[in-house]
Amino acid sequence: MTPPVKPISAAKMAVRTAIVLFVFVVAFTSLLALAFRWTEPAIQAAAADEKMKLIGEVLPGELYDNDLLNDSRQLAPSAALGLDEVSTAYLARKGGAPSALIFEAVAPDGYSGKIRLLLAVAADGTLVGVRVTQHKETPGLGDYIDPRKDRNKERPWISQFDGLSLTSVSDREWRVKKDQGRFDSLAGATVSPRAVVKAVHKALQYIAAHQQQLFQSRQPAKEEARDQS
Repeated sequence: MTPPVKPISAAKMAVRTAIVLFVFVVAFTSLLALAFRWTEPAIQAAAADEKMKLIGEVLPGELYDNDLLNDSRQLAPSAALGLDEVSTAYLARKGGAPSALIFEAVAPDGYSGKIRLLLAVAADGTLVGVRVTQHKETPGLGDYIDPRKDRNKERPWISQFDGLSLTSVSDREWRVKKDQGRFDSLAGATVSPRAVVKAVHKALQYIAAHQQQLFQSRQPAKEEARDQS
Protein backbone atom coordinates (compact mmCIF):
# COMPACT_ATOMS: atom_id res chain seq x y z
CA MET A 1 0.00 0.00 0.00
CA THR A 2 1.38 3.43 -1.03
CA PRO A 3 2.05 5.58 1.99
CA PRO A 4 0.10 8.86 2.02
CA VAL A 5 1.95 11.97 0.71
CA LYS A 6 2.64 14.39 3.47
CA PRO A 7 1.42 17.90 2.68
CA ILE A 8 4.16 20.55 2.34
CA SER A 9 4.01 23.03 5.14
CA ALA A 10 3.49 26.71 4.42
CA ALA A 11 6.97 27.48 5.75
CA LYS A 12 8.65 24.98 3.43
CA MET A 13 6.62 26.28 0.50
CA ALA A 14 7.71 29.83 1.25
CA VAL A 15 11.37 28.78 1.45
CA ARG A 16 11.13 26.86 -1.83
CA THR A 17 9.46 29.81 -3.55
CA ALA A 18 12.11 32.17 -2.21
CA ILE A 19 14.91 29.94 -3.52
CA VAL A 20 13.31 29.72 -6.96
CA LEU A 21 12.87 33.49 -7.11
CA PHE A 22 16.46 34.05 -5.93
CA VAL A 23 17.84 31.75 -8.62
CA PHE A 24 15.69 33.47 -11.24
CA VAL A 25 16.84 36.95 -10.17
CA VAL A 26 20.52 35.93 -10.17
CA ALA A 27 20.22 34.33 -13.61
CA PHE A 28 18.28 37.29 -15.06
CA THR A 29 20.72 39.83 -13.59
CA SER A 30 23.68 37.89 -14.98
CA LEU A 31 22.11 37.86 -18.43
CA LEU A 32 21.50 41.61 -18.27
CA ALA A 33 25.08 42.21 -17.16
CA LEU A 34 26.42 40.11 -20.02
CA ALA A 35 24.15 41.87 -22.53
CA PHE A 36 25.25 45.29 -21.27
CA ARG A 37 28.92 44.33 -21.42
CA TRP A 38 28.44 43.04 -24.95
CA THR A 39 26.57 46.11 -26.22
CA GLU A 40 28.43 48.79 -24.20
CA PRO A 41 31.18 49.43 -26.82
CA ALA A 42 28.57 49.93 -29.55
CA ILE A 43 26.52 52.24 -27.32
CA GLN A 44 29.59 54.31 -26.42
CA ALA A 45 30.66 54.52 -30.06
CA ALA A 46 27.19 55.69 -31.10
CA ALA A 47 27.17 58.32 -28.34
CA ALA A 48 30.61 59.55 -29.40
CA ASP A 49 29.51 59.77 -33.04
CA GLU A 50 26.46 61.79 -32.01
CA LYS A 51 28.59 64.19 -29.96
CA MET A 52 31.04 64.69 -32.83
CA LYS A 53 28.20 65.27 -35.27
CA LEU A 54 26.80 68.01 -33.02
CA ILE A 55 30.24 69.54 -32.44
CA GLY A 56 30.78 69.55 -36.20
CA GLU A 57 27.84 71.95 -36.54
CA VAL A 58 29.67 74.66 -34.56
CA LEU A 59 33.33 73.86 -35.21
CA PRO A 60 34.80 73.14 -38.68
CA GLY A 61 37.14 70.17 -38.76
CA GLU A 62 40.05 72.20 -40.14
CA LEU A 63 40.29 74.14 -36.87
CA TYR A 64 41.56 71.20 -34.81
CA ASP A 65 43.63 68.01 -35.07
CA ASN A 66 43.30 66.55 -31.57
CA ASP A 67 40.92 63.99 -30.13
CA LEU A 68 38.25 66.36 -28.84
CA LEU A 69 36.34 63.89 -26.72
CA ASN A 70 39.52 63.02 -24.80
CA ASP A 71 40.51 66.66 -24.32
CA SER A 72 37.73 67.73 -22.00
CA ARG A 73 37.39 69.64 -18.76
CA GLN A 74 34.61 69.98 -16.24
CA LEU A 75 32.91 73.35 -15.76
CA ALA A 76 31.36 74.10 -12.39
CA PRO A 77 27.71 75.21 -12.25
CA SER A 78 27.53 78.82 -13.40
CA ALA A 79 24.78 81.42 -13.48
CA ALA A 80 26.61 83.09 -16.37
CA LEU A 81 26.13 79.95 -18.45
CA GLY A 82 22.64 79.33 -17.10
CA LEU A 83 23.75 75.93 -15.80
CA ASP A 84 22.97 74.62 -12.33
CA GLU A 85 24.89 71.39 -12.86
CA VAL A 86 28.45 70.44 -13.78
CA SER A 87 28.99 70.45 -17.55
CA THR A 88 31.71 69.25 -19.91
CA ALA A 89 33.70 71.50 -22.24
CA TYR A 90 35.99 70.31 -25.03
CA LEU A 91 39.24 72.01 -25.98
CA ALA A 92 40.11 72.01 -29.66
CA ARG A 93 43.80 72.24 -30.50
CA LYS A 94 45.65 72.72 -33.76
CA GLY A 95 49.30 71.67 -33.78
CA GLY A 96 49.18 71.47 -29.99
CA ALA A 97 48.01 75.07 -29.54
CA PRO A 98 44.49 75.76 -28.20
CA SER A 99 42.23 76.90 -31.00
CA ALA A 100 38.67 76.82 -29.63
CA LEU A 101 36.48 75.72 -26.74
CA ILE A 102 33.17 73.92 -27.22
CA PHE A 103 30.73 74.17 -24.32
CA GLU A 104 27.08 74.33 -23.34
CA ALA A 105 24.96 77.23 -22.12
CA VAL A 106 21.29 77.69 -21.33
CA ALA A 107 18.94 80.59 -21.99
CA PRO A 108 16.51 80.24 -19.07
CA ASP A 109 13.99 82.76 -20.35
CA GLY A 110 12.73 81.34 -23.62
CA TYR A 111 9.05 81.80 -24.47
CA SER A 112 8.28 78.20 -23.50
CA GLY A 113 11.11 77.45 -21.11
CA LYS A 114 14.83 76.78 -21.25
CA ILE A 115 16.75 76.91 -24.52
CA ARG A 116 19.92 74.80 -24.50
CA LEU A 117 22.84 75.96 -26.62
CA LEU A 118 26.15 74.63 -27.86
CA LEU A 119 28.84 77.20 -28.59
CA ALA A 120 32.33 77.16 -30.05
CA VAL A 121 34.53 80.11 -29.11
CA ALA A 122 37.99 80.61 -30.58
CA ALA A 123 41.01 81.23 -28.35
CA ASP A 124 40.87 84.93 -29.25
CA GLY A 125 37.28 85.21 -27.99
CA THR A 126 35.60 85.08 -31.41
CA LEU A 127 32.43 83.06 -31.80
CA VAL A 128 32.96 80.24 -34.28
CA GLY A 129 29.42 78.90 -34.13
CA VAL A 130 26.25 78.62 -32.05
CA ARG A 131 23.52 75.99 -32.22
CA VAL A 132 20.28 75.41 -30.35
CA THR A 133 20.32 71.81 -29.14
CA GLN A 134 17.04 71.71 -27.20
CA HIS A 135 14.00 73.97 -26.91
CA LYS A 136 10.22 74.05 -26.60
CA GLU A 137 9.58 77.23 -28.55
CA THR A 138 6.36 77.58 -30.54
CA PRO A 139 6.51 75.70 -33.87
CA GLY A 140 6.31 78.06 -36.81
CA LEU A 141 6.84 81.12 -34.62
CA GLY A 142 9.80 81.24 -32.24
CA ASP A 143 11.45 78.00 -33.30
CA TYR A 144 13.42 79.71 -36.10
CA ILE A 145 16.26 80.03 -33.57
CA ASP A 146 16.90 76.37 -34.48
CA PRO A 147 18.41 76.20 -37.98
CA ARG A 148 16.62 72.92 -38.58
CA LYS A 149 13.33 74.81 -38.26
CA ASP A 150 14.44 78.08 -39.84
CA ARG A 151 12.95 78.58 -43.30
CA ASN A 152 15.97 80.61 -44.37
CA LYS A 153 18.37 77.78 -45.15
CA GLU A 154 20.96 79.95 -46.89
CA ARG A 155 21.49 82.21 -43.90
CA PRO A 156 19.73 80.88 -40.79
CA TRP A 157 19.00 83.32 -37.99
CA ILE A 158 21.53 81.63 -35.68
CA SER A 159 24.38 82.34 -38.14
CA GLN A 160 24.30 86.04 -37.10
CA PHE A 161 26.63 85.13 -34.24
CA ASP A 162 29.41 83.71 -36.41
CA GLY A 163 32.60 85.77 -36.17
CA LEU A 164 31.37 88.11 -33.43
CA SER A 165 33.18 88.88 -30.19
CA LEU A 166 33.00 91.19 -27.19
CA THR A 167 35.47 93.51 -28.91
CA SER A 168 33.60 93.69 -32.21
CA VAL A 169 30.15 94.19 -30.67
CA SER A 170 29.56 96.61 -27.80
CA ASP A 171 27.58 95.53 -24.74
CA ARG A 172 24.59 97.68 -25.67
CA GLU A 173 24.41 96.05 -29.12
CA TRP A 174 23.85 92.56 -27.70
CA ARG A 175 20.10 92.89 -28.12
CA VAL A 176 17.55 92.33 -30.85
CA LYS A 177 16.83 95.31 -33.08
CA LYS A 178 13.46 95.79 -31.42
CA ASP A 179 15.43 96.61 -28.24
CA GLN A 180 17.83 98.91 -30.15
CA GLY A 181 20.39 96.16 -30.63
CA ARG A 182 22.00 94.69 -33.75
CA PHE A 183 20.35 91.28 -34.05
CA ASP A 184 17.47 90.60 -36.41
CA SER A 185 14.27 88.91 -35.28
CA LEU A 186 10.93 88.11 -36.83
CA ALA A 187 8.03 90.43 -36.07
CA GLY A 188 5.85 89.01 -33.34
CA ALA A 189 8.47 86.47 -32.30
CA THR A 190 11.16 88.29 -30.37
CA VAL A 191 11.10 86.52 -26.99
CA SER A 192 13.03 83.47 -28.20
CA PRO A 193 15.82 85.33 -30.05
CA ARG A 194 16.05 87.86 -27.21
CA ALA A 195 16.75 85.00 -24.79
CA VAL A 196 19.37 83.46 -27.08
CA VAL A 197 21.19 86.74 -27.70
CA LYS A 198 21.35 87.41 -23.96
CA ALA A 199 22.63 83.90 -23.23
CA VAL A 200 25.33 84.07 -25.93
CA HIS A 201 26.50 87.46 -24.65
CA LYS A 202 26.77 86.15 -21.07
CA ALA A 203 28.59 83.05 -22.31
CA LEU A 204 31.20 85.19 -24.08
CA GLN A 205 31.67 87.21 -20.92
CA TYR A 206 32.18 83.99 -18.97
CA ILE A 207 34.83 82.81 -21.44
CA ALA A 208 36.62 86.16 -21.27
CA ALA A 209 36.67 86.04 -17.46
CA HIS A 210 38.12 82.50 -17.42
CA GLN A 211 40.13 82.59 -20.64
CA GLN A 212 43.49 81.57 -19.20
CA GLN A 213 42.05 78.69 -17.21
CA LEU A 214 39.85 77.35 -20.01
CA PHE A 215 42.41 77.57 -22.81
CA GLN A 216 45.39 76.14 -20.96
CA SER A 217 47.46 74.10 -23.40
CA ARG A 218 47.99 71.08 -21.14
CA GLN A 219 47.48 67.92 -23.18
CA PRO A 220 45.35 65.00 -22.04
CA ALA A 221 47.24 62.36 -20.04
CA LYS A 222 46.94 59.80 -22.87
CA GLU A 223 48.54 62.15 -25.39
CA GLU A 224 51.25 63.24 -22.96
CA ALA A 225 52.18 59.61 -22.39
CA ARG A 226 52.23 58.97 -26.14
CA ASP A 227 54.43 62.04 -26.76
CA GLN A 228 56.90 60.90 -24.11
CA SER A 229 57.13 57.32 -25.42
